[in-house]
Amino acid sequence: MVVTVSLNPAVDKTCRLKAMEPGAVNRLISAESVAGGKAVNVTKVLRQFHIPVAAVGFLGGSGGTLIGEAVEKLGAECHFTKIAGETRTNTNVLDENGGVTELLEPGPVISDKELANFLKQFTGCLENCELAVLSGSLPEGVPVDIYARLIQLCHMAGCKVILDSSGEALRQGIQAGPDLVKPNRKELEYLAGRSFKSREEIITAARKLLAFNVSRVVVSLGSEGLLWVEKEDVYFREAKQVQTVNTVGCGDTVVASLCMSELAGEDAETALVKAVAMAAANATTRENGSIPMETYLELL
Repeated sequence: MVVTVSLNPAVDKTCRLKAMEPGAVNRLISAESVAGGKAVNVTKVLRQFHIPVAAVGFLGGSGGTLIGEAVEKLGAECHFTKIAGETRTNTNVLDENGGVTELLEPGPVISDKELANFLKQFTGCLENCELAVLSGSLPEGVPVDIYARLIQLCHMAGCKVILDSSGEALRQGIQAGPDLVKPNRKELEYLAGRSFKSREEIITAARKLLAFNVSRVVVSLGSEGLLWVEKEDVYFREAKQVQTVNTVGCGDTVVASLCMSELAGEDAETALVKAVAMAAANATTRENGSIPMETYLELL
């Protein structure tokens, strides 16, 4: 079983319009709300491939109810901690020219008691889990070192960890030695404290993370592809070119694919081929974390 951690999940509201005009009245063609957030998207993909999943995190209000019901419908085990605050809504605005504008809410405030209840749920799930996926931002009230603490609990339970976050939560999480880290270029530049001008600079920055007992770093380069960095080897796989509908959730799809490759014991090259194909397939659909299987297999 895989445990997915959603500390700051969201209802993903996707709005479509002809063209986005800042500062003007914009009339939508359509609007649709689905369960989202990085770890929830990972859960959706894993369940499509029939991987057993236990989903944990914080849920509150009507948005939390929507997400909880959606995760249960996927067939995942739901061990979310109920909170007094309201689960946030993230709005993705898609225009007909392929532009994507994301409006991300900050999320609820988590109390000390709610955090303690979550840690109890999380620790209980580790007894039956082989791999944990820690994804996404942190809501207010959750300490910035939370991922580092969760990684330590995972290692004590003999559970492998994939970390996909940003900012200081990512920096501190890395120091606890997750098995795999998946930053995008911007997140890696934040860790390095500078921008990169070449792929060699990206590789050098990724290798520095290995000093914290990280086994491998997979850097998402968007439309360019994926870069896999280990102590001795580096692998790169170009992104597949597709008719893009929505790129939101492609990084989460990569994480889900890497998770399945880790469980299957696949080598780096096989894992990258699958992850690139799955991310491209995800980009051809409107809903985040929904993989059209025919497209995926064709790309693969």
